[in-house]
Amino acid sequence: MTMSSPKISTDQPLRPVIRQLDSGAINRIAAGEVVERPASAVKELVENAVDAGARRIEVCVADGGKTLIRVTDDGCGMSAEDLPLAMSRHATSKIDGSDLLNIHTFGFRGEALPSLGAVGRLTITSRPVGEDAAQITVAGGDMGPVKPAALSGGTVVELRDLFYATPARLKFMRSDRAESQAISDVVKRLAMAEPSIGFTLRDVTGGGAGRVVFRSDPETGDLFDALRGRLSGVLGGEFTENALAIDAEREGVRLTGYAALPTYSRGAAVSQYLFVNGRPVRDKQLIGALRAAYMDFLSRDRHPAAVLFVDCDPQKVDVNVHPAKSEVRFRDPGLVRGLIVSALRHALAEAGHRASTTVAGATLGAMRAEPVATPRPFQYQMDRPSAAARSASYYGQAPMMQPAPPAPARDTGFAEFSTAYSGRVVDIPQAAPTPEAPAPDPVHLPLGVARGQVHENYIIAQTRDGMVIVDQHAAHERLVYEKLKKQMAENGVAAQALLIPEVIDLSESDSARLLEHADDLARMGLSIESFGAGAVAVRETPAILGNVDAKAMVLDILDELTDQGESLSLQARLEAILSRVACHGSIRSGRRMRAEEMDALLREMEATPHSGQCNHGRPTYVELKLSDIERLFGRT
Repeated sequence: MTMSSPKISTDQPLRPVIRQLDSGAINRIAAGEVVERPASAVKELVENAVDAGARRIEVCVADGGKTLIRVTDDGCGMSAEDLPLAMSRHATSKIDGSDLLNIHTFGFRGEALPSLGAVGRLTITSRPVGEDAAQITVAGGDMGPVKPAALSGGTVVELRDLFYATPARLKFMRSDRAESQAISDVVKRLAMAEPSIGFTLRDVTGGGAGRVVFRSDPETGDLFDALRGRLSGVLGGEFTENALAIDAEREGVRLTGYAALPTYSRGAAVSQYLFVNGRPVRDKQLIGALRAAYMDFLSRDRHPAAVLFVDCDPQKVDVNVHPAKSEVRFRDPGLVRGLIVSALRHALAEAGHRASTTVAGATLGAMRAEPVATPRPFQYQMDRPSAAARSASYYGQAPMMQPAPPAPARDTGFAEFSTAYSGRVVDIPQAAPTPEAPAPDPVHLPLGVARGQVHENYIIAQTRDGMVIVDQHAAHERLVYEKLKKQMAENGVAAQALLIPEVIDLSESDSARLLEHADDLARMGLSIESFGAGAVAVRETPAILGNVDAKAMVLDILDELTDQGESLSLQARLEAILSRVACHGSIRSGRRMRAEEMDALLREMEATPHSGQCNHGRPTYVELKLSDIERLFGRT
């Protein structure tokens, strides 16, 4: 029985005939690679405006960009002679073709405009300085003549009825709302890349001026001030309040930007923005480096938030490896990955015990009372007490140092609660001031001085301008974990020899890739060596892991080496064991602590990096400002 080939029609010759496609078909095929959806068209047009030196760019869309996309800029413009050439394939002013690596602009292929003209109705109106304005129209690949037009300066590119020439593509479009969201994301990414340019996005569905979806005015100042202002407008003030400035350089590669604290994490990777030489990219290698930097601080279901810029010599990176230029290839990917991991971990270590302000915001939100149906007839306005009044009040509320004769209720303070299981006020080893003595100096320590313990798990500390609530178990768990990691780094990982080495059969390429990292694995207690063609023998495994499936572990390491170029799975396993050891060796919930123990814990937290979050990324303490507490009680 013979089977016909599904790729060869029976009414054609058996031998396929090679044909030269016409220019219209070529442009439509190219459009399928470059213009995936309306957001892709917006990206190409806005990038052209940026390359033209525009200071302000306005994007107007209708029906999710399906019926109208209009990009207006105040850039250098194009002359009447340049307009027909701009609509030709592979015609560009950005490179001369001699060097495809020395690229300093967003665009360089000269494909976007002819591709858009092949699948939609494209009109370009432009006017350079000192010349008259001109206009050209291309519909379905058919180019019209150049006509005079009216325009004060810059360029206006208008694309109507996207994919009208390829109606099958319209069936794959998503809803107007989804397409509009994708366009907004593209504009915001480009706005983050260019803080000195003003961006406006309008939805003109239904005609008229429409509504402003996004607006960001040009930022001034140095690199970090301008970027911080732009990120506040794009991502919100919460991000910049809880982000750390990143500035590191290694061997000609510079990393700048902002990375959020671990406690400001997300449930999905929606707040990760990466740029290479100012170009927004979605590169899995860079995303993997970002995840590796936060691996020790976040659980698997949480994702870091960061805006990072990698800048290097264009000769060291190839941006011409993806049709949409969303992926790049570095000449030395290990250098870039190592720079990202080390710079982020260094910044997080310098942050010390700092936790995100959103933790306190969520706490205050949970404490606010539900709104009542009827308005209050009046509200008390209470003045803040003076320093002398506060001093006398503190003295009256201070816990009694030793048993004393019965005193009036106003002198006992909280002493009657000192034996309760859910709330205790502990003795603070300091001289109690007399009512006539001046008020003590304010508490200047970052985490304050311990004032009590509630529910045998939470330490209440007073700071200069508020209070701190510490989860004693989570905080001590992090401290013990950091000590164990430091000991492992200094003393190495103890290895246990296998009585019978386990031989694992692999392909020759996999075996060679694994053996290239044998020295790194040996430092973590995993000893492997070649065992013939395409096989490796495991002779030692980390002792702390106990009985371990060596083959499964080696295969996991090999998968990571193949996918990312380096493996972190063994390190992750070791740190997971240390985390469990730290959990069992830390102060347990329900343990009563003395005042000096609580203060010692606070001081150690202040001196230990990453103590603001536990081993799973949860906060170890919550800080409440006095102004917020007073607002809860209506005192402001």
